[in-house]
Amino acid sequence: MMLQSRTIILLVVLFSLAACSPKIYGTLQLVDANLQPVPPAKESPEGTVVNMINTTSTLEEASHAVTANVEGKFESEKGKIAAGVYKVEASRIGYQTETQTVEVGKFSGAKVDLKLKKISEGRRKSTEASRSDEDKIVNPGEVNIQPPTM
Repeated sequence: MMLQSRTIILLVVLFSLAACSPKIYGTLQLVDANLQPVPPAKESPEGTVVNMINTTSTLEEASHAVTANVEGKFESEKGKIAAGVYKVEASRIGYQTETQTVEVGKFSGAKVDLKLKKISEGRRKSTEASRSDEDKIVNPGEVNIQPPTM
């Protein structure tokens, strides 16, 4: 009888550990230039992309991306995150990108709270009103060379 109860307890513990897969979750908040929250009625964080880049794994397991919901909450999909060190990056047009580094264990998660600061209109670069191709280069020094087609 004692052996059966130990076996049952062991099985419950094993199933509990299996249900605790690694994950990254948290909240994302949009703030103005003075770090005050942007009212949800004015602009919602919904749809903001959150990239989770594993810096310690193979290329196949290197990244996962999700989007924030209306409240700014996000969570990695089950089975998409492996244990390791991650760079969690949130980006949205009109806001500064924020990156944080977190470590995720085999049976644990990491909570990340991100605040994206609004970029003032004077600092934003527009390609629509540019006069030459040189004016349209957003990231100078970054070169994308394609092999010639035959």
